[in-house]
Amino acid sequence: MSFTRSKIICTIGPATNSLAMLRKLHKAGMNVVRINMSHATHKSAVSIISKINKINNETDKLTQKIGILLDTQGPEIRTGDTSLPIELEVGDEVTLTIRDQIDVETSSIKVNYKDLVHSVDVGSRISVDNGLINFKVLSKDSETLLCKVLHGGKLGSKRHVNLPGVRVNLPSITAKDIEDIDFGIKHDVDFIAASFVRNKNDLEKLDEILKKNKSPAKIIAKIENQDGLDNIDEICQSAWGVMVARGDLGIETSLTDLPNIQRNIMYACAKWGKRSIVATHLLESMINNPTPTRAEVTDIANAIYEGADAIMLSGETGIGKYPVDCVDFLKSISFKTEKFKTLGYEKNLITESDWEYIAVAAKNLAESIKADGIIAVTRTGATASYISNAKPSGIPIFTFTNNKSTLKQLSLVGSTLSFYIPTLNNHDKTLKKAERVLKEYYKKKKNLKFIMVSGIFSEDHSEAIQIINF
Repeated sequence: MSFTRSKIICTIGPATNSLAMLRKLHKAGMNVVRINMSHATHKSAVSIISKINKINNETDKLTQKIGILLDTQGPEIRTGDTSLPIELEVGDEVTLTIRDQIDVETSSIKVNYKDLVHSVDVGSRISVDNGLINFKVLSKDSETLLCKVLHGGKLGSKRHVNLPGVRVNLPSITAKDIEDIDFGIKHDVDFIAASFVRNKNDLEKLDEILKKNKSPAKIIAKIENQDGLDNIDEICQSAWGVMVARGDLGIETSLTDLPNIQRNIMYACAKWGKRSIVATHLLESMINNPTPTRAEVTDIANAIYEGADAIMLSGETGIGKYPVDCVDFLKSISFKTEKFKTLGYEKNLITESDWEYIAVAAKNLAESIKADGIIAVTRTGATASYISNAKPSGIPIFTFTNNKSTLKQLSLVGSTLSFYIPTLNNHDKTLKKAERVLKEYYKKKKNLKFIMVSGIFSEDHSEAIQIINF
């Protein structure tokens, strides 16, 4: 079987929400589905979740389970509804308004942010739809902004609005988000992404909700503006994982500095030992074309060199014409790129516990003896995460757990292949079960050699690392 360190997240939409298509994506290499609550309803989300559960229940022990990521809308500013897109030409003068009765099919464009007029100054830029449409503010009154179209295009319903350089006066978790989070908890999603995270305080309410409901779901912090970037270290320490949300980052910060911004975030994730996701425009051209651009291939490779745990597709799989081909390309690019070393950010990993030192030692030993893999026995997934933080080069981490939530959450931990064992009470029995799985995985290959790390059977660290031969 071909092994890749980098996990693949697919946004599910009209192009991919059928059971048949989800099976194809899984077979191609999809590890996690993303349900984007900016567009999905609870009804459509339930449909996706039930189909993923069905696929997971059908898979054999060697087939990896699919994780479910619920991506909250967050404090987003959006335009109003329209039955048909409207055409905006460069030089046109249009009115943006906060009045409720207006929609985009009249002379004014409704924006759902009450502080819009007070937040921006005359001469400011307003960006819509990931920066494809841009306005310059010419004048304003109490409820409207008169704007000139700098970059035109077709404006559809509920397009995302950015106010570069403006601190948006909206709660970190909205009333809609709370409803969606409660929905996600009820349906046992594995990850919940918080949008527009500005600092560690923005994650506290979500953490409180999860703890109150005894939910094991992990928090992903999306970095989408300058505040989030400025506070990246404290965010990394508070979140389970971090997403480099390049769509909004490229508008809210300097687009030309975006590659450096991405590297800074990835460095922080490696430093604090947190899961990292690179998202947006990885294969944007493949929404309509069967092959990617050369620049897109290089961009994906760079994310992998930076040690990304996961790379995420958005419109490519949500509405694109070639969703399975996109996953095939990501898998192939990952397989070839991972033969080379990462940039080495993991060398700056802050090690604060004995188990983190043990994980680094296990990785170094596995590489030095050219092991076939590292075996991690864990209930919570912490042991596997520690080893993943060390970024073993081309060596899979075979993780065995008796916790089904952990099993699915490992779908976002780089380098891991996870397997379920009902009980982990006896070291010898666990090792025998692991041996059967690994011999089946490697089929006819003989003289298998592994490094075994167990966070369960070696609490005194006396036998935390073992060399195992099958």
